[in-house]
Amino acid sequence: MLLLDGNSLTLDKFKAIVQGNEKVSLCPKAKDRLILSRAVVEKAAQQDEKVYSINTGFGVLSKVKINKDQLEQLQVNLIRSHCVGVGEIHTELESRAILLLRTNVIAKGFSGARPELAELLIECLNRGIHPVIPSKGSVGASGDLAPLAHLASVLIGEGEAFYQGQRMTGSEALQLAGLKPIKLAAKEGLSLINGTQQMTAIGALTLLSAEETMDLADLICASSLDGVLGTPRAYADWVQQTRPFPGQIETARLLRAFMEGSEIYQSHVNCDRVQDPYSFRCAPQVHGGVRELLTFVRHMLSIELNAATDNPLVNGETGELISNGNFHGQPIAFALDILGIAISEIASLSERRMSKLIDPQFSGLPTFLVKHEGLNSGFMMAQVTSAALVSENKLLSHPGSTDSIPTNNEKEDHVSMGPLCARKAKTILENTQTCLAIEALSAIQALEFRKPLKPGKGPQFLYKFVRERVPALETDRYLHNDIESIFNTLKNGEMYSAMKKALFS
Repeated sequence: MLLLDGNSLTLDKFKAIVQGNEKVSLCPKAKDRLILSRAVVEKAAQQDEKVYSINTGFGVLSKVKINKDQLEQLQVNLIRSHCVGVGEIHTELESRAILLLRTNVIAKGFSGARPELAELLIECLNRGIHPVIPSKGSVGASGDLAPLAHLASVLIGEGEAFYQGQRMTGSEALQLAGLKPIKLAAKEGLSLINGTQQMTAIGALTLLSAEETMDLADLICASSLDGVLGTPRAYADWVQQTRPFPGQIETARLLRAFMEGSEIYQSHVNCDRVQDPYSFRCAPQVHGGVRELLTFVRHMLSIELNAATDNPLVNGETGELISNGNFHGQPIAFALDILGIAISEIASLSERRMSKLIDPQFSGLPTFLVKHEGLNSGFMMAQVTSAALVSENKLLSHPGSTDSIPTNNEKEDHVSMGPLCARKAKTILENTQTCLAIEALSAIQALEFRKPLKPGKGPQFLYKFVRERVPALETDRYLHNDIESIFNTLKNGEMYSAMKKALFS
């Protein structure tokens, strides 16, 4: 069981809890901090002077003083009024990720929430109650207010949730799980919805998948290289050391490893082709550049996983209660835009390599990688699909973090658009994984024509992996199903896990 304390959540622990369903508990020291900060809130709630979010309205309504006998209703009204999310709902996995991050913020002890609220959040995680959260409606400042309000609504027995694979009311989910709704005390409603947890959760899931996809992009590139009779000479380690970016060195190392034992390469080692196109020769530089940016994004998200993003923040040790701007998502919005831009270049290179595979003048293979071309169109239209996704990625790579739109009667006059950046990065990654799936199918089809020569050990693995799911293309058929089959193995981590076991165990 992993302890949550608001300070030690790593991306590896995040993955274990969200994707591995590891159980969590509240760290005893965290509980002590919660008690201290809660005492500060309770004291403020008894005072007559205005204290934002405790005895005032919210945003531009902060000038309005709320009577002491209405403080609990104020928090309930806050949750209800902020449940304005629209659009496609987050998956259960995404909802669980958001729930975990908000729980970790509460556990940090600067929100002023009671230990009982933290414990209820933890029980929802452990028992698999995942709030139904619409994906759109947050501008990424003052926190991801609308999405987190939908999360909070379940805790008070309202809203909707997924439980044991079924969608139901929040009240039903709590009851079936043996839990009771909580009655929010002063400030606790705002403590649940102030923060960057939607954008950070989606960003973290996208980053983790992108990191795995990078190794697969190198694997698929090596397979295409064997398919077009390319050379790995440009990947020599001493060449990379003359421009020693760690990401470039790592990609070149993997490409060399994947190409080990290639009979195909040895068969043309003395050919007259002087050098390969950039999409092959510059893979270490482009893929490696992406790796460098993913390292930066990991750094940013790792900090945000344990950040206190409430307003106001409550310091239980000093007794201070300070309105601040930690809820502003600009640092994460920047990082997620960079994540999307970086990933889009993997698709761009993949489509170019795939186009070389289907071009007989370059590859020397049948046009569109199919026998009886003309009667059969083979992979002709698969390249068009890849090209469409690459162009879509270019549009989606336009920064969202440079946009802002005033809200709340100009009180919130600059916002980050971080949730938009997160959704864009997620879509770019899925498009890229589809392009890589198309390239993988094309590369393995090309290797059919290189038999009986064997490719490198990496392409050999990929050949077996793909052919266990998709037969060789002898005549035209619905390639949609083939593409979806291989795409799903990239998206769900199946190909990555199999590669690690086969090549690196």
